[in-house]
Amino acid sequence: MRLAEPSWLWLLVPVAVLALLYLLQRRRSGRYAVTFATLPMLDRLVAERPQWRRHLPPLLLALTFVTMCVAAAHPQVDRQVPRERATVMVVVDVSLSMQATDVEPDRLTAARAAAKSFIEGLPGGFNVGVVEFAGSATVLAKPSTDHAGAIDALDRLQLAEGTAIGDGVLTSLAQIEAIAAESTPESGAEDQEQVPAHVVLLSDGTNTVGSSLDQAATAAVEDGVPVSTIAYGTPDGTVMVEGQLVPVPVDEASLDSFASATGGESYAAESASELKEVYGDIQSAIGFRTEPRDVTSYAVAVALLLGLLAAGLSIRWFGRVV
Repeated sequence: MRLAEPSWLWLLVPVAVLALLYLLQRRRSGRYAVTFATLPMLDRLVAERPQWRRHLPPLLLALTFVTMCVAAAHPQVDRQVPRERATVMVVVDVSLSMQATDVEPDRLTAARAAAKSFIEGLPGGFNVGVVEFAGSATVLAKPSTDHAGAIDALDRLQLAEGTAIGDGVLTSLAQIEAIAAESTPESGAEDQEQVPAHVVLLSDGTNTVGSSLDQAATAAVEDGVPVSTIAYGTPDGTVMVEGQLVPVPVDEASLDSFASATGGESYAAESASELKEVYGDIQSAIGFRTEPRDVTSYAVAVALLLGLLAAGLSIRWFGRVV
């Protein structure tokens, strides 16, 4: 919880002063009672009551004042609200290392299946596009609300040499910029709400050709598009190249740094089930936005109930309002 106008908390000062005066008054009353009456006489004159009853109504009244001060400061809480529009680019590594079988049946097949489930779960109003990259980047499906077309595009993923992660991201950013330009009218563009965009990149290797990760990260930050990365595979992955077994461990560190630089999240998955969970997490993060909700009315209601309780108990026990 946070306060929209915390300056109103200065009202707590007189509440603290009032509490201090109450404590001093109780202490003074106790002295007078001992001064003007002997202890045996007090036992006969004063009905025995639990000590806490004397202090509970004033305590509840103090809590009422504190809650009212908080209400004056306009407390707010965050709430998750479903997005109606967004642009999501699904970027998949199709370098030769993706044929490694450390993930059953192989990295690419499992990645394709998980990406399909991811797209199926996105809201219908989202624009979704698909990009593959190896030695270069290729747009398999331009971003649109045709999710079935994006899913079909994943069946066209084909292995090739090289790993151009930077080019894959830059190509995705260009697609996001193009659809943003198409959906924004020439007049009154400043008044249009900017549609959020996100790049979800899956890779198992290191950037080897094309644009550098620094170039891609700089472009993503300038465009305000976070890139979430998924490091996919195990450290023990291998592929057969020209009759030789070549190790293809995942470069998780590079992908993690790249995601952080763009404001995205980094994930790692070593199995098809883990990958599905990762896509599910990303889906939830992209599908909702966080916005503040004012809860002043709730604070006022709590203050009212505390005040009524204080008054009711005081009347019930002592025949007077606090």
